[in-house]
Amino acid sequence: MLTPLWLTLKVALLATLLAGAAGIGLGWWMARRRFPGHSTLDALLLLPMVLPPTVLGYYLIVLVGRNGLIGRWLEQWFGFTLLFTWQGAVLAAAVVSLPLIYKAARAAFEETDGRFAQAARTLGAGEWEVFWRISLPLALRGIGAGLALSFARAMGEFGATLMIAGNLPGRTQTLSVAVYAAVQAGDDELALTLTLVISVVCVVLLVLASRLLQAKH
Repeated sequence: MLTPLWLTLKVALLATLLAGAAGIGLGWWMARRRFPGHSTLDALLLLPMVLPPTVLGYYLIVLVGRNGLIGRWLEQWFGFTLLFTWQGAVLAAAVVSLPLIYKAARAAFEETDGRFAQAARTLGAGEWEVFWRISLPLALRGIGAGLALSFARAMGEFGATLMIAGNLPGRTQTLSVAVYAAVQAGDDELALTLTLVISVVCVVLLVLASRLLQAKH
């Protein structure tokens, strides 16, 4: 049981870091810019939240599979494939959890008082300095809540992970996949134990996210 747990924690942590970096950057950019196609791009970034995970898994296979647009290049130049690897599980979890941190970050940046940023620009601060010293600190609680939700979502990811990383015990079998395998094998005791573990962790993360959101107000 410990191997799927540690693998899940590793995958969820790396996926949250990956989705967090992308989601915070995109959230800040989308909150500060308006351009043709803005709403379309926003919808695309939120799409993983509503698409079936198996559909996302198929899209990832099309992109990073051995014959995919990116996967063919990775294998040709680096001899590396993301299929049936824990790195593939990280990618799947990051894609699925990205909308949560993006949505939280964008809302947090939109709620920050733009007068502070404008005053900093008037005093000669560049955009990166405004981001790191003004916008990010003011939006930190909302971003923290989004990261907690993203981590919980990454821990529970199943469909896309199963399609791109498979179910290899000790290598790609995360907790959610291990629950599925235990049920298929008729091992109800193991399935129940794994389910309780992931449920407790996710409840703790949801409580943390709720407190961070309440602290904003």
